Amino acid sequence: MAIHRVGVIGAGTMGNGIAHVFARSGFDVLLCDVEQRFLDRGLETITKNLDREVTKNKITADDKNSALKRITSVVDRGKLAEADLVVEAATEKFAIKADIFRDLDRILRPEVILASNTSSISITKLGALTNRPEKVIGMHFFNPVPLMKLVEVIRGIATSDGTYARVKEISEKLGKVPVECN
Repeated sequence: MAIHRVGVIGAGTMGNGIAHVFARSGFDVLLCDVEQRFLDRGLETITKNLDREVTKNKITADDKNSALKRITSVVDRGKLAEADLVVEAATEKFAIKADIFRDLDRILRPEVILASNTSSISITKLGALTNRPEKVIGMHFFNPVPLMKLVEVIRGIATSDGTYARVKEISEKLGKVPVECN
């Protein structure tokens, strides 16, 4: 399955950075958070960071405008049904992530990969909350996301080789250096 549209849950520091690199790399992004004000703040940060990249001649003004046009902000998690991959970057609380993963498992097509940006919560535990544990993986970006090259790709016990390979490939398309972790 080709990945064209990526959902990002959480518009905070990590989520807006993740949305930024996906949009800058040509993916359509659905940036989702619980309140519009969080989305507005995230989009403001993305715009400032893209402006900084234009000033440093890393991208053109057209690149910036194209990236911003590829980001759609949504409060309704149901809109993520259109995504081909979802990266969760919500707060580091298991109960919140558990609710998100159960909800996404219900909303998303069965072939969609669910990734978490967590650095402290078990991918195996998150996968066990779903009917697709083989499609659940960690995709831990480092802050600030647009600048840091490393992405830890973290397998759960049930994560399939195919899921790992897809996420590794996507990480490379983002200009990142994926490092496999268990």
